[in-house]
Amino acid sequence: MEIFGEKKSFENEATVQVNTKLLNKMLDEKQAKMKISLKVCARCTICAESCFLFHLHDGDPNYMPSYKIIQSIGKLYKKREKITRAELEDMGKIVWRDCVLCTRCYCPFGIDIPEMIAFVRNILRNQGISQDFTEI
Repeated sequence: MEIFGEKKSFENEATVQVNTKLLNKMLDEKQAKMKISLKVCARCTICAESCFLFHLHDGDPNYMPSYKIIQSIGKLYKKREKITRAELEDMGKIVWRDCVLCTRCYCPFGIDIPEMIAFVRNILRNQGISQDFTEI
């Protein structure tokens, strides 16, 4: 497994399981704020206008900030114990490769998108998943 550009070796990477106890603890700590933010999101796409990566990728919907939070923190709250390691690794691509955390996201409803992305990054780090800088 690549972690911050260094090879970290696990006995068998395929057998590394999701630490659901830690995952649930972290999700519970911010549940009220995160869930209300997810409910408030009207998917109006106004946030996309402030995202330079969205524009850089010719309006690809995968780069809309709202898509990023729904496919990361939204999925974490929806699946919890049923989330797979592969799904967590896919989230890593969303929150590190598809978002640089520039904090330019604008939401007319006041959703703090950068806080949500940073929270997912923290959860993933605690699961042993982090940015692979060799892909950049």
